[in-house]
Amino acid sequence: MTVDPRTPVVVGVGQFTERIEDSGYRGMSAVELATEAARAALADTEVDVAAVAAAIDVFVGLRQFEICTPFSSPPLGASDNYLRSVAGRIGADPKRAVLEPLGGHGPQKVLTEFAGAIAAGEADVVLVLGSEPGSTTRHFAKRDDKPDFTEHVGGQLEDRGFGFDQYISEYTVKHGLTGAPVQYGLLENARRARLGVGAADYRQQMAELFAPFSKVAAKNPFSSSPVERSVDELVTVTAENRMICDPYPRLMVARDQVNQGAATLVMSVDAARRLGVPEDKWVYLHGHADLVEQELLVREDLGASASAELAVTGALNMAGIGLDEIASFDLYSCFPFPVFAVCDSTGLAADDPRGLTLTGGLPYFGGPGNSYSLHGIAETVSEMRDRPGHFGLVGANGGVMSKYSAGVYSTEPAAWRADDSARLQAQINTLSQVTVTRDLNGRGTIETYSVRYDWPERTGIIIGRVDADNSRFMAITTDADLLALMTDGDPLGAAIQVAAADGVNSATLA
Repeated sequence: MTVDPRTPVVVGVGQFTERIEDSGYRGMSAVELATEAARAALADTEVDVAAVAAAIDVFVGLRQFEICTPFSSPPLGASDNYLRSVAGRIGADPKRAVLEPLGGHGPQKVLTEFAGAIAAGEADVVLVLGSEPGSTTRHFAKRDDKPDFTEHVGGQLEDRGFGFDQYISEYTVKHGLTGAPVQYGLLENARRARLGVGAADYRQQMAELFAPFSKVAAKNPFSSSPVERSVDELVTVTAENRMICDPYPRLMVARDQVNQGAATLVMSVDAARRLGVPEDKWVYLHGHADLVEQELLVREDLGASASAELAVTGALNMAGIGLDEIASFDLYSCFPFPVFAVCDSTGLAADDPRGLTLTGGLPYFGGPGNSYSLHGIAETVSEMRDRPGHFGLVGANGGVMSKYSAGVYSTEPAAWRADDSARLQAQINTLSQVTVTRDLNGRGTIETYSVRYDWPERTGIIIGRVDADNSRFMAITTDADLLALMTDGDPLGAAIQVAAADGVNSATLA
């Protein structure tokens, strides 16, 4: 087909990983990791790197974890303009630099957004990049010879803010929801309750889902932990595979101690032709959707995700294909739940022979903060080039299943179109909501739960229903009898007594 010259195409992808245990380890900053990935993306176009770099008019960055909050500073320092630090290193001087808020959905969301900007004539060549130096930061944290990654470059920067307030509140923080493992543990056990599966059997199912992911990661040269894990290794709690937050042992939790960078270069067909990028490098975005879930505590079913379901099905419908026509998947996998949520809602089998990841997944390939799915996009683009005319699906998740973005990619030419996200979002916005009781003095039952083994004192985190009116509440517990049930038994549906003090509900076994 003849495509409009404003049609956006992905023309270059790059990834970079350094591991502390490898020879040649350099201890690179977030800027340096992103620079290596950007150079790889430029080289991937197979044309004059300097000419392509000079043509980039927009840099879009995914925010590193260390700059995701105003309450602390990067331990080793950081650039005051991450994007322009990278731009200067690769010979670029973009008119616009944009830094995204917190959220793992970000890579697909901004790729869709700026592909649309290219189609509208608002940009011509866009580089999306992200990186995380978490492993290096931890490595040097207590050493005297730590590097200083501080840079002062200034220049224009459109900082879209932190965005963490979209995922937490004072109420949820007071009740222990201060990290992803406990947040997703609540969702996981809510799903288990809906399925009526025992704790041991559910852990087996999680391990059976993730063991094949580790097999992919073991063969990926960009993996942070290229080790194949058996189902038994993932299930069995040991000193190495200690419990983090119920129901997750360590090897089922996203690996945030990584040093990784990724970059994706998108440009108009006109720019690609002008710069001489070969057409066999072009990959088109056939379908896309970006959706926002209801706030956590008002969701009718905590064990499901409407945004994931509608984003994936919306992207497929836009592409005009069904799930059976997808050749490859890279589904966000910080924990099993986000993968299960897509499988449950679309009919995709957890053991589908096509596999559900191209990278190897966040616990094994690595979970580089907000930029993980940029690696998923890079792998999908490469896969599509190797399989011309086939389709690849990327599913990117942010927050506590709070936002979901999906994209369908192929080398098959396709005209750029706006998606159906507004209509799909309206469906989510009109879903029924559960009433929340903030302070409870009375009896309730446990709807879902997690146990924080990562705190100095083992603590149970509960979402429950009030016996009197079936409204929802949160509570915490250090009660020995209740904790014993939560760690060694099955507390789903258990009766509890709750007392409120200073904005915190505390529970004991009724």
